[in-house]
Amino acid sequence: MNAEIITIGDEILIGQIVDTNSQWIAIELNKIGVSVYQISSIQDEEQHILNALKEAQERADIVILTGGLGPTKDDITKKTIAKYFKDDQWTNYPEVTEHIKALFKKINHPYKEVQNEQAILPSKASYLKNAFGTAPGMWFYENETVFVSLPGVPYEMKGLITNEVLPRIQKQFKLPFVLHRTVLTYGQGESIVAERIEDWETNLPSFIKLAYLPSFGKVRLRLSAKGPDKAILEAALKTQLDALSLLIPDIITGYEESETLEKKVGDLLTEQGATLCTAESMTGGKIAATLVAVPGASTYFKGGMVTYTAAMKIALLGLSPELIDRYSVVSKEVTAQMAVAALKKMQTDYAISVTGNAGPTTDDTDASVGIVYIAIATKGGVYVEEFDFGQPREKVINRTVTKSLEILQKEIIKNS
Repeated sequence: MNAEIITIGDEILIGQIVDTNSQWIAIELNKIGVSVYQISSIQDEEQHILNALKEAQERADIVILTGGLGPTKDDITKKTIAKYFKDDQWTNYPEVTEHIKALFKKINHPYKEVQNEQAILPSKASYLKNAFGTAPGMWFYENETVFVSLPGVPYEMKGLITNEVLPRIQKQFKLPFVLHRTVLTYGQGESIVAERIEDWETNLPSFIKLAYLPSFGKVRLRLSAKGPDKAILEAALKTQLDALSLLIPDIITGYEESETLEKKVGDLLTEQGATLCTAESMTGGKIAATLVAVPGASTYFKGGMVTYTAAMKIALLGLSPELIDRYSVVSKEVTAQMAVAALKKMQTDYAISVTGNAGPTTDDTDASVGIVYIAIATKGGVYVEEFDFGQPREKVINRTVTKSLEILQKEIIKNS
């Protein structure tokens, strides 16, 4: 069962907004056994929409469109879809009007007559209730292809997909099972990991596919199994994961999307009843932001300081000007003292500190672009490590965040 996703709106094509809808829809479709064949973004223009519908119908069993369902003149999707299906009859849904009036009353917003257009749908469309907005979704079935038109507002679209679209798809089609298992690895690049598991990958069953998903300092290995028998798929995935864990136990840090490195660190700190703080320079608070993105981080994360300049390192952390003058802000010595000072000020069990040159220039230091120092301080002492993360700036910052958490994880495990 193949699907195609079409996003409609000039704002996507000019880069004004990022298309996150397609990513989310693809994930949800995949969960129920529907494979996404293609994703397209097109202009809010009649002929483009008509062409996209015709081409998608030739390729896919399910076509999902988002965007262009507002009540204003620039939103033409509804009328264009009606034209595509040669549907010149329209049906009025009074319940949509009442729903919109209730929404506007709740937020003390005046109801305008233009909103009446939202309640009028092509006669061939099945009405999909939008509980969170004004534009209802539409479901068409033509020549064995399902067409679904949804508003582009993410929270409205998600509500419709979850409550209306997925249940209808599951009811109408017999779908295979699609199971994914993701292994999280840190510390080695994609090519090294691939070399280590080459024989294992070559001998995977035909119904299991492996995807490498590399990012800064880490590689996610996603196993995908597809077939009619869920129990067989689960057993096969377990067998392969067990074999993989024997091949690369030193770099596996967790499984599945929820078990990120920052979550693993948080779980370890929680198990120990330990606390953590950060003192960041060139990462600008990104380590702290990564940590607090995990629900429940307040249990173990006390806070962080961004001491981006030498003056702030002196004022907030109490570092001596002589130390900075002697070694420079990007140095092993300064990074170590940042961690020690943060640990003392925030009264935590662990502290991370980082300094470095992310580029594009080296400012007033002798260290070249890409040089980074990471320190972990505990009540038993401080450990500092130097890295060269190269260029560009974004890569240096992201790799610093990942490596900091990786080093911290090892330190916590060592102290367990």
